[in-house]
Amino acid sequence: MSKQDVITPLAFARKFAEITPRLPKMVQGLLLASNTDPTRNVGLGWAIEKATRENPHGSAILYKDVRLTWTQFNQWANRMAHYFQAQGLQKGDVVAVYVENRPELLAIVTALGKIGVVSAMINTSQTGKVLTHSVNLVKPKMAIVGEELVDNFKEVLADLHFDHKNLYWLADHDTLQNPGRAPEGFRNLAEDINGQPVYNPASTSQIYPHDGLFYIYTSGTTGLPKAAIFSHGRWMKAYGVFGYTMQLGKTDVIYATLPFYHATAMAVCWGCAIAGGAGIAIRRKFSAREFWDDCRKYRATAIGYVGELCRYLNELPPKPDDRDHLVRQAIGNGLRPGIWKPFKDRFGIERVLELYASSEGNIGFSNIFNFDNTVGFCPLPYKVVKYDKDNDQPVRGKNGFMVEAGKGEAGLLVGEITEKTPFDGYTDPSKNDACILKDVFVKGDRYFNTGDLVRDIGFRHAQFVDRTGDTFRWKGENVSTTEVENIMTGHPTLQDAVVYGVEIPNTNGRAGMSAITPHEGHSMDELDLPGLLALLRRELPAYAVPVFLRERRAVETTGTFKYQKNTLKKEGFDPKQVAGEPLYVLLPGGNGYEPLTDEIYANIQAGKYRF
Repeated sequence: MSKQDVITPLAFARKFAEITPRLPKMVQGLLLASNTDPTRNVGLGWAIEKATRENPHGSAILYKDVRLTWTQFNQWANRMAHYFQAQGLQKGDVVAVYVENRPELLAIVTALGKIGVVSAMINTSQTGKVLTHSVNLVKPKMAIVGEELVDNFKEVLADLHFDHKNLYWLADHDTLQNPGRAPEGFRNLAEDINGQPVYNPASTSQIYPHDGLFYIYTSGTTGLPKAAIFSHGRWMKAYGVFGYTMQLGKTDVIYATLPFYHATAMAVCWGCAIAGGAGIAIRRKFSAREFWDDCRKYRATAIGYVGELCRYLNELPPKPDDRDHLVRQAIGNGLRPGIWKPFKDRFGIERVLELYASSEGNIGFSNIFNFDNTVGFCPLPYKVVKYDKDNDQPVRGKNGFMVEAGKGEAGLLVGEITEKTPFDGYTDPSKNDACILKDVFVKGDRYFNTGDLVRDIGFRHAQFVDRTGDTFRWKGENVSTTEVENIMTGHPTLQDAVVYGVEIPNTNGRAGMSAITPHEGHSMDELDLPGLLALLRRELPAYAVPVFLRERRAVETTGTFKYQKNTLKKEGFDPKQVAGEPLYVLLPGGNGYEPLTDEIYANIQAGKYRF
């Protein structure tokens, strides 16, 4: 941490003066977000209807050549909502939603939200066993699948535990203009909603803070994803804090290419648009080369990001029109210090609203004062406590309580569980206890364990440092090491696979690496690396496939039979550190694992490969 990253009283005073014109609305947003009245009418549907009243003819959704006004979008969602009610869906029911980024996805979630039905936001990169687990975990009454993902869904359909009569399909084009023809076994949602009323359903006014809105899937420490409960009240916090901080107007547009099965896009980016009655322009998948062209096409004034996105944009060759766009604000997370200022300067970004939050967490940070290199400010009750990396646990003093980390010192971020900062938890109650720390500072208190290391830089601002434990972040996604290990050891030649994250220079997060050991009786030469890669690509999302492999004769474990990962992490993929044990790498665009030579290692260190 550099001295300039520590916030001084003078620097804070200057930034405070700069945001003074925005303060009234920011305070309004904070009050909206912190209202704990369990009987108040809130939620996504409430906010959509409010935006429609305030900006009925303004742009709500932009996608390819489609432009939907707030009135058009709200009426579309209403037709779906009335239809779903007619099918017998009731408040508290769950629907599995497996659709890529497009207007239909947002209309479905809005419609279900208006009637109190929970959307299970299935990660669209999931296939096979992981997809099966994610669907069955939430016990859906219905599933809605986009044409683009039907083949993946059909492969596991026989193993999915819901009434297959309630299986819906949406064509992979503008279904408002052409509903298409559903394949056998699927009902065509776009056709079925024709003739439904366009007025707001009465149920919108019967949605309260504790009602579920969607499930967001997070990496599970036991291997498979967990479904975190995202309530309407929690969505209102994002809407109030981020939306009323960014303060988009009725003619503004925020461009988001992030996946909407994650909260950054669904709650933060879209919440900012809805709060201002602004438009959101979406794209199926991120493209660095077309990013700024899209911003110009949609006249975007703001963008949503994760750190990797900014890095990819910054790596493009400089162009004379790098600043020829209307974007002045960016909101997201994971922007690293080495990229932060170069990205702002090159593309003319004036405000970076870096944030810190998690789908299951009870606290969040937002860079409302526009400092560089910080996840921002948090008014909620939190602490940063000393953390023992070797034993992967917080430090407790002689009195049995945890010890606060000093200013500038990296420590574990924990959020106090209170009435205003509740922990909504997971669908599986057995997963909740592992996230709750008890008797932290006084007997009987409870704190949510974020699993993240941060450092306090003053004035209730923090910097993100790293993840703790076995989960690491790569390509903007959390990777569960246990999940990858379980898949890898399903290969017939492997006895053990120890998975961990390693840093690659000039990238965000940590890339996956695995130390692998063959079954007894199998030699190292018999390891079927092509077969292993085929298994990984079949069963795991691309971001979870290990980039590096290391062959080991035996696996080191602790006294409690846990894998010894700290030494492996320190040695990484450096051939000099891993003498005598073959290393392999899956290079960008490569078709298979190849030996990691000294030359390839040097090129990786020099940034010659785009991971």
